[in-house]
Amino acid sequence: MKQGSRIQCCGTFFLRAFLMYSATLPCSVHASDLEREQRLSDQIVDAILDGEPLHLNANGHDFLAIDTLAQTATVKGAVIILHGRGTHPDWQQVTGPLRTGLPADGWRTLSLQMPVLAKDAKYYDYIPVFPEAMPRIDAAIRYLREQGQKRIVLIAHSCSVHMSMDWIEQRGTADLDAYITIGMGATDFRQPMKRPLPFEKIQVPLLNIYGSEDYPAVQRLAGELEQRLAGMPPPSSQVRVAGANHYFDNSAGELIAIISAWLDTLPPRDNNF
Repeated sequence: MKQGSRIQCCGTFFLRAFLMYSATLPCSVHASDLEREQRLSDQIVDAILDGEPLHLNANGHDFLAIDTLAQTATVKGAVIILHGRGTHPDWQQVTGPLRTGLPADGWRTLSLQMPVLAKDAKYYDYIPVFPEAMPRIDAAIRYLREQGQKRIVLIAHSCSVHMSMDWIEQRGTADLDAYITIGMGATDFRQPMKRPLPFEKIQVPLLNIYGSEDYPAVQRLAGELEQRLAGMPPPSSQVRVAGANHYFDNSAGELIAIISAWLDTLPPRDNNF
């Protein structure tokens, strides 16, 4: 066999071997940890006392959501709640208190399981999976519309602020009546945000809440946001909660009260339900 033919033959062999190996790899190197997500779901579903666990579908994947009906005769609207990094829709910090506390003030809540990675995953690890949150938010809005809800507010905490901002950058805010962020801008040490948040895409009232003991990155972003609020739809504002940390430990009641009071200042929507 000539040398050129031998080289071509070896090249063909390695190409075929590479293609066979590639076929065994996951479709996305940056896919979220669905096994961990399932374990989280298994751990909490049987312990849910308030609300109804259900599964919504996002691009062929069924994910957990908890639907909690308003406890008042008049329903003010529905709130979609997105938890922080690596937790679940009934997490005892922020997520759980909000999803069970807001219904007492007339708001139906739908708390979603967001994409998760390993426990030690950092902010930069999560950036590639932000797009996986988009169809979950879409599915939540679609479900609430099918339930007859016309007034929808989105609440996001910590890492889910980044995920929901990614959704807003692609979708805009036409499907929302308001947007509430809690602990906006949280990242990790020496992992600054890759690009600015798309505030210009937010065309609905924005409420940002953070604690006086929150992370430095969160407090810096709150300072930058202060200059933008005047140009955003009213009643856009932000609240600094004295003594609260990023997870609002021992401040959940105050967090619920702040959000409930602000929601009551939103312009009314006719024929909500």
